[in-house]
Amino acid sequence: MSGAVAVVAAYVIGAVPVGFLIAWAFGVGDIRHHGSGNIGATNVLRTAGRFPALLTLFLDIAKGYAAVWVGGRLTGGDPAPTAACALATVVGNCWSIFLGFRGGKGVATGLGALLGIVRWAVVPAIPVWLAVALTTRYVSLGSILGAVCVPLGALLLGYPRPFVLASLVVTALIIARHRENITRLLAGTERKLGDRRSTA
Repeated sequence: MSGAVAVVAAYVIGAVPVGFLIAWAFGVGDIRHHGSGNIGATNVLRTAGRFPALLTLFLDIAKGYAAVWVGGRLTGGDPAPTAACALATVVGNCWSIFLGFRGGKGVATGLGALLGIVRWAVVPAIPVWLAVALTTRYVSLGSILGAVCVPLGALLLGYPRPFVLASLVVTALIIARHRENITRLLAGTERKLGDRRSTA
């Protein structure tokens, strides 16, 4: 029972629409009607500015980590339900009950969740994300390539199997949520960071 409660709690924590709330608080209104329509930090940056975007990024990461921490406490650190909590909080971010089962792309919340279960596998993925995003200005490409690094790192570092599987599924979700970005990247029409019309 504690495992089920933990997973539900993780989903609800992940479902809190941080970017939507911050954009509203900073006078943007419904951010889904601005920019790319996404509720993540990139679109908050484009529509509300740097500080709201950084706040969104930090809180999205924090809620992912918090969900895993809560799950671990409720289940005594059992790897399987803790891993399920990591996945549940990303699902909550992507399909939020508070936004009619729509939401973000899971990158920042996924980062926080994965920091909670495979921390040392995430560490080398962060510079990959930064390097790709800063050199190409494609945030979506950096997010995808950074995410791909994590399950491989988790496997090589010998994390418990449930953690490796959860990191693989989280990565698959992030890639799936970027399918439109991937199409545009392949077509050469993806907008870059700094372009106010960007759809990243």
